[in-house]
Amino acid sequence: MTREPLSRFLLRVADASSSSQISIGELLAAMQDRALAALLFLFALPNIVPMPPGTSSLLGIPLILLSVQLALGRPAWLPQLITRRGISRERFAAVARRMAPWLQRAERLLRPRLPLLVRPSSERLVGVACLLLSVVLYLPIPLSNMPPALAICLFALGILEGDGLWVLAGFVTGTLAVLFTSGVVYALVKTGLYLLANVFA
Repeated sequence: MTREPLSRFLLRVADASSSSQISIGELLAAMQDRALAALLFLFALPNIVPMPPGTSSLLGIPLILLSVQLALGRPAWLPQLITRRGISRERFAAVARRMAPWLQRAERLLRPRLPLLVRPSSERLVGVACLLLSVVLYLPIPLSNMPPALAICLFALGILEGDGLWVLAGFVTGTLAVLFTSGVVYALVKTGLYLLANVFA
């Protein structure tokens, strides 16, 4: 049986909900066995575009929790403090409709391949990588949220559609993201030490 694409699922939830709000808990229950990868994608995606300060730290907490569960091979779970939070149905529908065309383009490129990279044992390794990237995303380092968020999105879409090529792309992007962030941290430390040396010289 063919799985419903994530883009279609989000649009269906947006149109089917009769309540004024859609909670994280409702999404978690509706996604069932693919909740981990889907929620990783949904929490990582906003960090790819410029967001208000503090957003990456707020979204980084559930990303860290979900990554740990993926690494341990456990089903998705989030504390009630997070699952009770929600978004208005109108806003969710607007976001889903704006996201759908881009997600549908990505889904047309996704197909089952390189099955070795989407086995349960490989998914645990992906979980470890996502955990590292989520920590990097969570830290208040300038310009450091977009690259790891992109890598997590690639991982999530690859797992959702059983596409090992996208998982491989996630590893490549994640490695570049860590190297980029390390470079930013190094530059900040060097600049700080230079300023301190000149102030107290």
